[in-house]
Amino acid sequence: MFARRAAAAADVEALERVEAMVRARFGLDATALVLVSDDPTDLPDGPPRATTILFWTARDARFRLRVFRPAEQVTTDDLPPRWCRGALADTGDADCC
Repeated sequence: MFARRAAAAADVEALERVEAMVRARFGLDATALVLVSDDPTDLPDGPPRATTILFWTARDARFRLRVFRPAEQVTTDDLPPRWCRGALADTGDADCC
């Protein structure tokens, strides 16, 4: 069964801040679905936490981005420019990250 993890107000604020940055950077309106999570990583010699961002621009146009730092540390400098959005297309293929 799934259980909701209790999040501290600071965690929620950080996730909402990243969501707002993504919406602004990629020109997404309020109806676009944007999911942001702060997850533990298990990469050898990698950072302990990473922020995963998924967003949709159309019915089947899904994009994925992973920033290798906790959501509270993500800044606009961590997001690629708007014109790189096509490179973030999520085809569903597994990758290293």
